Amino acid sequence: MKYIKYFFQFILIKLFFFIFRLIGYKNASNLGGLIGYKIGPIFKSEKIIKNNLKNYSADADDRSINNIVNGMWENYGRIFAEYMFIKDFRSTKLEKNLKVNGIEYLNEIKKNKKPVIFVSGHFNNFELMAMQIEKSGIDLAAIYRPLNNIFLNKTMEKIRKDFICKNQIKKGISGLREMLNFFKKNTSIAVMIDQRVTEGIKCNLFNKPAYTTTIPAQLIKKFNCPIVTIYIERKNKINFEMTVNKPIYFEKNDNLEKITKDLNLWLENMISKNPEQWIWSHNRWKL
Repeated sequence: MKYIKYFFQFILIKLFFFIFRLIGYKNASNLGGLIGYKIGPIFKSEKIIKNNLKNYSADADDRSINNIVNGMWENYGRIFAEYMFIKDFRSTKLEKNLKVNGIEYLNEIKKNKKPVIFVSGHFNNFELMAMQIEKSGIDLAAIYRPLNNIFLNKTMEKIRKDFICKNQIKKGISGLREMLNFFKKNTSIAVMIDQRVTEGIKCNLFNKPAYTTTIPAQLIKKFNCPIVTIYIERKNKINFEMTVNKPIYFEKNDNLEKITKDLNLWLENMISKNPEQWIWSHNRWKL
């Protein structure tokens, strides 16, 4: 029964993808935003989202929470539609819609040919970050979580490998071994630190404990490599501004907990910058 449901979901999404491509980027993003706003709440628990937002800001009133939730669903829908145009961002067709700050840091990393750890979260159209890093000429591998829908996952993996980042590492134990092999070959790693992981450690996020990945901290301790944080922000509905920050070198005596805590503090600041542009639907504080 589950696979029948997945198959029909796949057919419906492929139909939407066809329509999105047909009507062009701007119209598709606007339509996707409308779909996300109207339909998104049907598929995800509003209770989880609103509980997450209370963890973010206990003093937030219902109006503020509803504004963030509505903005999140619109943004989510736009990301869904924009998958059909990732290749245009990679080419000259839509590159004008993506402004990049900190290109000098990407150029320096490319020139040095030493691997770094790119760290970010599910802000906005997060796929554009790995796309832009690889487009800049940096050898990159990105960690991702496969979709539950096995039919749709094949389509998404092809989009990622063809237009976002050719080296895709599946989250999990085997993925960790693959990641280490890439890193030893001077391939930089891109990892999202904002999702709940059962193999992580409890680390405060907005003053409440949340299971958090220690992958960046482990790589730092093993290879003494720098962290490069990246943030992407939606501007005027269909444009983006991506900021690549200066590489951060941690002290040798910093432990896993300290490094992970510092990265969560950075994550908090970026979420607070545009809370409606972060995905609140994950059960982030589940222990």
